[in-house]
Amino acid sequence: MNTIRLGVADDQATVREALAIMLDLDPDIEVVATATNGQEATELAATHRPDVLLMDLNMPVLDGVEATRRIRETNPATAILVLTTFEDDASILAALQAGASGYLTKEADRATILQAVRTAAQGQTVLAPAVQRRLLTLASRQQSAAPPDDPQLSLTAREREILQLIGEGLRNPEIAARLVISEATVKTHINNLFAKAGFHSRADAVRYALRFQNSADTP
Repeated sequence: MNTIRLGVADDQATVREALAIMLDLDPDIEVVATATNGQEATELAATHRPDVLLMDLNMPVLDGVEATRRIRETNPATAILVLTTFEDDASILAALQAGASGYLTKEADRATILQAVRTAAQGQTVLAPAVQRRLLTLASRQQSAAPPDDPQLSLTAREREILQLIGEGLRNPEIAARLVISEATVKTHINNLFAKAGFHSRADAVRYALRFQNSADTP
């Protein structure tokens, strides 16, 4: 496995330095730079082009959500992994919609953070259990079983179901069990869904589903 180039953005010096030291000890990870605010994080991404950037949300100068949005626009190859104390609905949705590939709280232990960094580096979505529970709660508020259709897409009923479950944070085996179909069938539907929507990763699908979940919850 290639070494994962990692950046760390957090305005609290003790947290930032502890994360950098702790993660740099792993033989698969190289911490290339740190940032003390969102503006520095965008500069870090442009200069060092890390594979993954750990991003706090509540930072001065430029907050983590806006920094995430700017980095995803200018350096899309860098996966943003949010690591924050906040786990409210608004923060979660804002970060994922801005382009974050994952969302962890600072209660996560070293093993969880390391695994999340590896997962994010592979282009996959990472959600803490508490975050997944909140997304499930958001999804359960919807009146329909699937997110509203985008007029630009023509998804089948099954594809809309699967998109909904992806938005809830379910993995392929869990989707297969929920819908009582084979995992191979789930993969086929996901491939079709990705082709129609132009998704490049599962994170794209999660953000798409959450965007409609959020609009459905808004009066």
